Amino acid sequence: MAGALETLGGQAYGAGQYQKLGTYTYCSILSLITICLPVSLFWIFMDEFLIFMGQDPQISHVASIYSIWLIPALFADAILQSLVRYFQSQSQILPLFLSSCATICFHVPLCWVLVHKTNLGYVGAALAITLALWFNVIVLGFYMRWSASCESTRTVIVGDVFASIKEFLGFALPSAVMCCLEWWSFELLVLLSGLLPDSELETSVLSICLSTTSLHYFVPYGVGAAA
Repeated sequence: MAGALETLGGQAYGAGQYQKLGTYTYCSILSLITICLPVSLFWIFMDEFLIFMGQDPQISHVASIYSIWLIPALFADAILQSLVRYFQSQSQILPLFLSSCATICFHVPLCWVLVHKTNLGYVGAALAITLALWFNVIVLGFYMRWSASCESTRTVIVGDVFASIKEFLGFALPSAVMCCLEWWSFELLVLLSGLLPDSELETSVLSICLSTTSLHYFVPYGVGAAA
């Protein structure tokens, strides 16, 4: 859904309507946070859905716990994706680069400590992701608030924000459907692998393969974002 901000934000900034970019950014944040509520509810009952889909009950239970611990990260990512498009619309790439570097330096040791030096295990991994995403949001939020380069696009939440939500959703919903269909086609393979005889092994192998594929995917995606 945040993809709509690439279109609307870029048009507003290119037309010199700098305050409009701030308005669209708040629209994006509010809309994405609202969508996070039903998604969070779905994640809470993830185990029942996976079992209904024929997945192994033990794997479904673990996946449900992991998803529940990731719920705060879902809201952080909703804000983060909006902020990323906000800076991209202004061609401010350096703040994104520096905040990402700081987040990696924060996330890697934190994840190692929570996973290997505590009894949290996979819950520690989810907690590390949550804290890292919120760390990134805070860094970009402070930069947006206090940097002189964002002064012309900063705005306050007023009636224009809520009035622009309908326009934002007109672009956001088709963008969300397009991205979901693309990603779900890959995630469906993981669900299908859970129906195989050795479901634990099959889902683990396929998840690793898809994660590796994502690493390669984000290289051209990052280059394309500059366009």
